[in-house]
Amino acid sequence: MSLLTPAIEPLRFREALGHYASGITVITARLEGEPIGFTCQSFHAVSMDPPLVSFNVMQSSGSYPKIRQAGRFAVNILSDEQMAISNQFARRGTDKWRDVEWQTSPLGSPVLTGNLHWLDCEIYAEHVAGDHLIVIGEVRALNLQEAAGMQPLLYFKGQYRSMAEVCEV
Repeated sequence: MSLLTPAIEPLRFREALGHYASGITVITARLEGEPIGFTCQSFHAVSMDPPLVSFNVMQSSGSYPKIRQAGRFAVNILSDEQMAISNQFARRGTDKWRDVEWQTSPLGSPVLTGNLHWLDCEIYAEHVAGDHLIVIGEVRALNLQEAAGMQPLLYFKGQYRSMAEVCEV
């Protein structure tokens, strides 16, 4: 006897996942001198030895094929003061880099000014998973900002939140 599970409705699934607080990142690269980037909330550590991280991106992404071609990327971990940057890089079809200050990482990827931290990575592996790709990067360089009072930009229950708000909810 087999038990069939009912179909999971996409909106209900998304709502359930929204109850998991996550940090917000912007994944960036440069191809032929042009900066590329997109907002990404599905980012996490994979391995300590070698140092590996991962992010998920929709297969229909317009930005990721260029990052794949570049072969490297930076993970910009956003601070709670960078909500506008998160929104700007989440939009399709706009000039995401308009009025954005950045510098170049050791591997040549854009690093956003004012971020909490950044990781400089080379693409290590890529796996298809449903309508997304799981991209694994090997960390080659990193920078931990030492700015007092800086907190991560969080996303929880469909909204940006502060650390204090997430702890209260």
